[in-house]
Amino acid sequence: MIYEFRAANYSVVKVTRSDCEEYIIGIHYAKRWPSISYAFGLFRLGVLCGVVTYGTPPSAPLRRGLAGDEFKSDVIELNRLCLRNNVKNEASFLVGNSLRLIKKDKIVVSFADTSQSHVGSVYQASNFLYCGLSAKRTDWKVKGKEHLHGQTIADEFRGVKNRAKAMREKYGDNFYLEPRPRKHRYVFICGSKKYKKKAIAALKYAVMPYPKKVCEIIGVESPAIVECRK
Repeated sequence: MIYEFRAANYSVVKVTRSDCEEYIIGIHYAKRWPSISYAFGLFRLGVLCGVVTYGTPPSAPLRRGLAGDEFKSDVIELNRLCLRNNVKNEASFLVGNSLRLIKKDKIVVSFADTSQSHVGSVYQASNFLYCGLSAKRTDWKVKGKEHLHGQTIADEFRGVKNRAKAMREKYGDNFYLEPRPRKHRYVFICGSKKYKKKAIAALKYAVMPYPKKVCEIIGVESPAIVECRK
């Protein structure tokens, strides 16, 4: 650990897209830009040490399926969370304060990637609602390009009718489908008390107890975990 967390040393403020580039492209494991409607930076003693971004989910069924048509335009996704030093409590401080800065009626959804051994500790600390695992799906893959996200592969033929056929014609046997790791789904409602009550009642997923890390279940002290997303 480089330093200990002391809340008095930190602040969370809005930042620009360019402020986030070093983190989203240089540090985060996905290495690609998401949709960004809101971006916030974590500053320690005036120095940027982490970012979190929120944007419109790329999936229309996700926006509609979370709480129905009435709320689909309100759904945003916490799609990147990345810290430079991964000091314990920095992530939850950044997420919690950024949610308060949104100040609009919004339904925030985020996912903890089981393939990265995440269970959503940061979201649990920030009082998100846990709404179970994502559905079973498959991703498009090309041999030799396994480092690319499935959506990046699919985007190569964006706008082309029957993209799967076009992919197979170009890549042949090198094109294949791979089961997508399921993710823990978390939801947070921003806005007025009236809006929160109405939105929670409209959720299409049951609110469930938080999942636990294996080390917590067997009674071993858990290391600090930072959710570097989406």
